[in-house]
Amino acid sequence: MDVAFNLSFEEMWEKIMACDAKYDGLFFTAVKTTKIYCRPSCRSRKPKQINVEFYHSIAEVEQAGFRACKRCQPQVEVSPQMQLVRDVIIFLVRQYNQKVELKDIADHVGVSSYYLERLFKKETSETPRSYLEKIRVDKAAFLLTSTKLTNLEVSLDVGFHSPSNFYKVFRRLKNCSPSEYRSMQEKGK
Repeated sequence: MDVAFNLSFEEMWEKIMACDAKYDGLFFTAVKTTKIYCRPSCRSRKPKQINVEFYHSIAEVEQAGFRACKRCQPQVEVSPQMQLVRDVIIFLVRQYNQKVELKDIADHVGVSSYYLERLFKKETSETPRSYLEKIRVDKAAFLLTSTKLTNLEVSLDVGFHSPSNFYKVFRRLKNCSPSEYRSMQEKGK
């Protein structure tokens, strides 16, 4: 919160114009004409600068008579976008061994495939597919060290439908083949 008190009106104005999510929770933008307050990252239409006031806490802005924006939901601890990303991650963890396509994930969380991929990449720096691959490789690594399943059985068990893709992805993420990984883990015990 100390950062927010050191920002001038002009600096806070720049942050809301840039929809800068790094400042979410540090201050709130209140629009006098609509009596609505938002996060700095809100994508709603920007008000005229003369109609804006800034507050440093939800209690302060609500006491001044403003109500929360329905789009960015500033009164909620986690932004709606992060909640959507968490829902996607939970879905991927639960469905990692199934055939999962982007459309399936988008349908599950109720958004378009394009929006989901763009948002997920913005929030996690990864696509849902690359995130799913990491989950699958982590599960495969666990199975390789805790069971006697063959590499092919592990590959199919964690949701890879092509052994060659399994080997390629495993090598990219673990810097070794599944067999090398298994033998390194056995030597380390």
